[in-house]
Amino acid sequence: MKDDLKGILEKQQYKTVGGHAAVKLCHWMKESMLRGRTCYKQDFYGIKSHRCLQMTPAVNDCTHNCLFCWRVRGFESSVSQWLEPEAVLDSLIESQRKLVTGFKGDPRCSKQMWDEAREPKQVAISLAGEPTMYPYLSDLIELCHRRGMTTFLVTNGTFPEVLEAMDDLPTQLYVTVAAPNEEIYKHICVPRIPDGWQRLMRTLELFPSLSTRTVIRHTLVKGFNMGWKKEYSKLDEIARPMFIEPKGYVFVGDSRTRMSMDNMPSHLDVVEFGRRVGEELGMEVLRDKKESRVCVLGTTGTETRIPGLRS
Repeated sequence: MKDDLKGILEKQQYKTVGGHAAVKLCHWMKESMLRGRTCYKQDFYGIKSHRCLQMTPAVNDCTHNCLFCWRVRGFESSVSQWLEPEAVLDSLIESQRKLVTGFKGDPRCSKQMWDEAREPKQVAISLAGEPTMYPYLSDLIELCHRRGMTTFLVTNGTFPEVLEAMDDLPTQLYVTVAAPNEEIYKHICVPRIPDGWQRLMRTLELFPSLSTRTVIRHTLVKGFNMGWKKEYSKLDEIARPMFIEPKGYVFVGDSRTRMSMDNMPSHLDVVEFGRRVGEELGMEVLRDKKESRVCVLGTTGTETRIPGLRS
């Protein structure tokens, strides 16, 4: 990792490991510890916000340059040596412990919650970059599961062969579909590979065969990729996910150099988009979270299979 990039990431409160992996405290982890406000993933899927390790094994490696991404640009370089999964996980947990140190003396954070935050039970493999570019991803997920941690993996879907070859799939697998067709995909996702859309389509075709909880995420950017409900629903029909998550773009990070506050859809916009897509697929809005501008679609009865979705 170039020193300039490392300096920028550290200023943004990332902790980096081995030049390619990183951890950062999630906003909702802090809110959970100090104010009892939880992430939508806790409300929807039952994970504990204050026990979540938000990390990436490939902080600055990606096949996209999405206009809405918060990732810092201009430092792309190949990784010369990838750390083994145990070294990555141990180092990132230790880094997270350092990041939560200051919460111990805050009267708003209980000692029990602070102790639990130091022992993550959920690993969100997302944060930044494309995690399927990490060559030991399956082994990393297996290690997390062996240690009693659940895993949520978010991918842009450009490496279907990696997903197909994984011996251990994550507890929950997200694929981001941020465009209804190839033209809009090229405009908003700005792929760095010539066949990105075709690779994403192969991932959607693979999706129904994967034996894990599957989610399609539609990241919605007002003025760029909203609308086209029928085209989105046709893509969702190919993937046949257990859940669909329409989620509004948030004006944060490096995306602020390309976007404006006007590109953030309202929560009502997101829920209405979800409702319209659900009508095409025979799915319904099961839950929504205004603070995160997100909702989750599923079929009747699906919610009983997820603790956080039980009424």
